[in-house]
Amino acid sequence: MTRLLGSRAARLGIAVVLTSYLLWKNDPAAIGRAAAGAHWRWIGVACGLVLFDRALMAWRWLALLRPVTPTALGVGAIMRVFFVSSFVGTFLPASIGGDAARAYGVMRHDVAGGAAVASVAMDRALGVVSVLLLGLVSALTLSAVVPAGVWVLLAVGGAASLAAAAVIFVDAIGDAVGRVAIRLPGARLRHVTQRVLEAVRAYRHHHGALAGVLAASVAVQTLRVLQAWALGRSLGIEASLAVYFVAIPICVLIMQVPVTVSGLGTGQAAFLWTFAPAGVARPEALALSILFIALGIVGNLPGGLLFAFGGRR
Repeated sequence: MTRLLGSRAARLGIAVVLTSYLLWKNDPAAIGRAAAGAHWRWIGVACGLVLFDRALMAWRWLALLRPVTPTALGVGAIMRVFFVSSFVGTFLPASIGGDAARAYGVMRHDVAGGAAVASVAMDRALGVVSVLLLGLVSALTLSAVVPAGVWVLLAVGGAASLAAAAVIFVDAIGDAVGRVAIRLPGARLRHVTQRVLEAVRAYRHHHGALAGVLAASVAVQTLRVLQAWALGRSLGIEASLAVYFVAIPICVLIMQVPVTVSGLGTGQAAFLWTFAPAGVARPEALALSILFIALGIVGNLPGGLLFAFGGRR
């Protein structure tokens, strides 16, 4: 417990230090003026789009649970777990805390531990793949300047995704990973690892479900791009929609790295990096990053209401 609290404190410290440094170096008064002058009509559009992406995110997780859960699922209860865990994850490192809360929550509704963890892991993996796909297609096809280093990031992410896919779909590789799992120290760790591996590899027989979830994930990322574009319009940023389609997937990918809380610090740095080649001024880029992160928190607020008024369970 002490080590866990220390890790959370360290990530929170990194978020505070990095965010404070970026704000200090980029004219905090100008950033405040840009944010204060945001047009509320466009912010309302962005908030409306958040409702659609949260609904799609909830649907895709339910679609992943059904193939690996032999019993009938209570849709209402599962959706409550999704939204409450999303709210809890707002205050934990990147997405890891929310994912752990989601797996734990669904296990309390008679879903096997291996299947619960596998569904969350597959949901996260397909989300990353959708970000990479949208970023790659946008960078290759749209007329927007691609920041230096983006191709390296896409290549590393693509290689990691291919390696994960090989474990699931290639029997020889999956069996090899299984043989490594049975040699892990500790009976409990070996048991959990083997059960999760079995549950994840069960998805290789459910191509239709995976294709549907991947399509929904790409739609979620597209909605996030449109949300950022609407926020940019609220700030008076004149960058084209193509710039957002190139920049936002990269920003989302960086914000998911579990080194800070809710992408603070890393998100600001990512927005500065990706929007600078399009001529967006640094104060406006930082104001956009702050609004984008705040929009994600707003999208998680329904889970807070369920957490507060939905009963102890």
